Amino acid sequence: MSLPFAASFPLGAQDGWTSLFNGRDLDGWSIQEGPESAFFARDGAIAGSPSAAYPAWLRSAKRYENFEAEFEFFIKGWTDGGFYFSAPEHGKRSACGFKISLFHQVDKEPTTNSSGSIFPVVAPRGVNVKSGDWNRMRVRLEWPKLRVECNGAVIHDLDLDSHPELKYRLRGGYIGFETLTYPFQFRAVRIRELPSNPAWETLYAQPSDLSKWSITEPNKTYPARFDALGPVLRGDGLGNLTTKEKYRDFALQLYIRGILHHNGGVLFRSQGGRERYEIQLHDVEEAHFPTGSLYFHKRAHYPRIEPEQWYLFQLFVKDRWCLVRVNGETVMEYDRLETLEPGFIELQAHQNGRWMEYKQIRIRRS
Repeated sequence: MSLPFAASFPLGAQDGWTSLFNGRDLDGWSIQEGPESAFFARDGAIAGSPSAAYPAWLRSAKRYENFEAEFEFFIKGWTDGGFYFSAPEHGKRSACGFKISLFHQVDKEPTTNSSGSIFPVVAPRGVNVKSGDWNRMRVRLEWPKLRVECNGAVIHDLDLDSHPELKYRLRGGYIGFETLTYPFQFRAVRIRELPSNPAWETLYAQPSDLSKWSITEPNKTYPARFDALGPVLRGDGLGNLTTKEKYRDFALQLYIRGILHHNGGVLFRSQGGRERYEIQLHDVEEAHFPTGSLYFHKRAHYPRIEPEQWYLFQLFVKDRWCLVRVNGETVMEYDRLETLEPGFIELQAHQNGRWMEYKQIRIRRS
């Protein structure tokens, strides 16, 4: 039996905790994908307005990996929204990261759409929200463990690595709130960061990170250009940007965008020359190998890629298996890799004038 919520997770000052809402304004938060009027501070709480229609949401200034967070939320009448964590900078938040649904209805038989669900994947153990009153929620993420309490009751106690879908979600990102135009209120929002495990290696986040790469396979007519534009890496011409270190089994994640009908790739286990694997980056829906395909081996289920819009790209490689996700959707899986030796990661510029950009490139060995 869990302790009463106030006893197990008190709202007062506590070592290591940081308040994320000052009770007066939205300092430290930003409104994303919506008008300036979507969220505001009133009477010591964060409030959502009728203009907070999907996809508007309120996002933290900082990204978090492992953490404990708590907040109170007020619902009255028909109220629908959610709490996000590990949310991406770009892409579908509930598919790339996590959304805990917040809803007024008390379902006797919870579903993946009930209040407290990891929407729309895992139903809560139970629903115990109170309408017309303040509710308290606690979330602890210490990958792969996720524990969620609502009003003192444990509604999730999950091993994320054992879940066929959740194990591919981002392990770090923004936290935030969604109100879907309803008059939600939030207060007493605070967080405590926990150690990250395992550590990620940054391959590119700023210009100095170019020292971790070199240009290979240059073309004399259209030489490859990889320009460091602050946090963004821009590639054009013909050639590859190649890591100086080798990787065998790993998780790679980055954001990518390109001009209409761009053509490039993410190469892995490259030994130099032709011995390598390539994940195609080609936003032509009816191409033989569109974005996400394992070139020559398996065509991807095409993810709709909008020109010049950032999308989240994830590549998982283990022994003979690899999997690609784009904006939180698995688009290709293959389990017959033959080259098993460690190799380089390469970003391929394949067509002069068809630029592509990359940012927040990170890799985690496995």
